[in-house]
Amino acid sequence: MRRIPRSHVLIGAVIGAALGLGAFTFHYAEGFSYFSTDPVACKNCHVMNEQFDSWLKGPHHAHAKCVDCHLPHELVPKYVAKAENGYHHSKGFTLQDYHEPIRIKGRNAAILQANCVHCHEDFVHDILKGSSQADETARCVHCHRNVGHGARG
Repeated sequence: MRRIPRSHVLIGAVIGAALGLGAFTFHYAEGFSYFSTDPVACKNCHVMNEQFDSWLKGPHHAHAKCVDCHLPHELVPKYVAKAENGYHHSKGFTLQDYHEPIRIKGRNAAILQANCVHCHEDFVHDILKGSSQADETARCVHCHRNVGHGARG
């Protein structure tokens, strides 16, 4: 019978522990829920309860889920954004190094703007005529900050 070198046993133990910890964390964080479009997945982290509750009471509740506003509608860009956001969210909530209150990042703000325009194009065509996506004055959330969710005042 051949002996297994200690270094192989140690490497195996480290890999096993990492896989076990990763599986536990994924299960504990309800990881599979993030593959769905259910808005309840967005409030798995307690920091999103206020946003979820205000979305439930808001005007978009009957017509749009979180993914309709916060992810691109095209298949590949949607999953790229979902993976990117998943990484940043899990890192932020694990290490508790996210900004409070939560702020949308520039790339996600551009996705949000594109989705607002996509769904409301018949309303905003004349308002946006002559402006570009880079034009900050044409951002829908400039005037409609609390439409999807957020503090009500």
